[in-house]
Amino acid sequence: MIFYEPGVKETNWSATRVVAGADGVKRRWVYLHYFKAGQPSINWIDPSFAGMRLVIGDACHSIADLGSGALRLDANGFLGAEKSAEGGPAWSEGHPLSEASNHFIASLVRKIGGFTFQELNLAIDDIKITSESGADLSYDFVNRPAYHHALVTRNTEFLRLTLNLSLQYGVEPAALVHAMQNHDELTHELMHFSYRHAEDSFGYGGVELTGLELGQRIRSELIDGLTGAVPYNLPFTTNGIACTTVSVIAAALGLADIQTLSAEQIAVITRAHLLLAMFNALQPGVFAVSGWDLVGMAPLPSAEVASLIFEGDTRWINRGAHDLMGVNPEASRSEGGMPRARSLYGSLPEQLADPASFATGLRRIIDVRKQFALATARQLDVPEVSHDAMLVMVHELEDGRRQLTALNFSEHPITGTIRSEHLPAGSRVWNGFTGQHLAVVDNLGSFMVALEPFDGACLLLDPPVPEAEAAG
Repeated sequence: MIFYEPGVKETNWSATRVVAGADGVKRRWVYLHYFKAGQPSINWIDPSFAGMRLVIGDACHSIADLGSGALRLDANGFLGAEKSAEGGPAWSEGHPLSEASNHFIASLVRKIGGFTFQELNLAIDDIKITSESGADLSYDFVNRPAYHHALVTRNTEFLRLTLNLSLQYGVEPAALVHAMQNHDELTHELMHFSYRHAEDSFGYGGVELTGLELGQRIRSELIDGLTGAVPYNLPFTTNGIACTTVSVIAAALGLADIQTLSAEQIAVITRAHLLLAMFNALQPGVFAVSGWDLVGMAPLPSAEVASLIFEGDTRWINRGAHDLMGVNPEASRSEGGMPRARSLYGSLPEQLADPASFATGLRRIIDVRKQFALATARQLDVPEVSHDAMLVMVHELEDGRRQLTALNFSEHPITGTIRSEHLPAGSRVWNGFTGQHLAVVDNLGSFMVALEPFDGACLLLDPPVPEAEAAG
């Protein structure tokens, strides 16, 4: 049962207070909810089609009246529910009606000029199936906990495993939304390993583990690394960890107090934050960044949202109020009443005036992403690496050139060899940020690269020679 918590949520059923129905009779209504009480599941198998009309009407209103270009389909795998003939649990997850409903919603949204993305935390092969005719894009639940794990352990082996599994199952990164922090927790359910492929064997750390064993190991390392020695990140039921991107980095660095950080510590956090942004932005697909990321938001102290988290929903600590543009610096709460959380980076106008700020660094990353049309590139390879903390992704750009994203998930400078069968021998390697010539690919399809601590590189093979170099 989703979000099971003893004494808080022990059943998927709840009852309303006494309310008058359409027939005028006052009664209590029992309703199903997959998530929290007060969030009733809509009955799609109903002769009135009221649920379907409600959802489609809401989609039309969002696009035609409110001007939304994209709509999120949340928990869209639960749109079909059918009782069992044998008296057992109802059939809900994976019901064919759910797939048909997704196809219908996505097609209708496309017809009126929008697109959809599904926030569906399932196994990679299930994401492939639901994406074939349903939502246009899927949230990247597979690699999100994996790149946080790489930061916590300074080892990219699990991240390379998830990236390669996605390629193996045909879920290309161009079809995914690669997001930083969102409104929810950092989920580490690892559905592909812990459920659908729990009995399958995976090579990891020099040994063979079942999917269930691997999922348990990764979860344990994330929980220990992000909540074990710090008070500002909190577990969220069995699903994940309530945190912000900044607090993930601070915990990975072993910083005990996130409310009193030195300028040097904030500079290191900023550098690691930009590293994570490079992982998400310098690959095909949609790049998503939140206001919490942009201002470097720390979690709220638990005491400030005690009334919201007392039933176990610790996610309210990562939803602090923030002033993105610095229009009301004296405000201590949002209009909705959320306390203002601590911002490590300051407002956007302040950051964009500082060449060393997070926002300025992010702008350079996005500029390179746009310049080389990385959003619509094709991922060819995630090769083995010569250093545990290194990650390399090889892409083919629309013009046929090769682009590589090379990242260092450690606080130490590293030098390593990049080797891939997709790198033509004799190709010259250039720094996409500076235009500097770095190396030439040898006959083994390899070259050396040096990376600074918590830093990365956008590498281009055989781009046009910069005018200044040609003139020289």
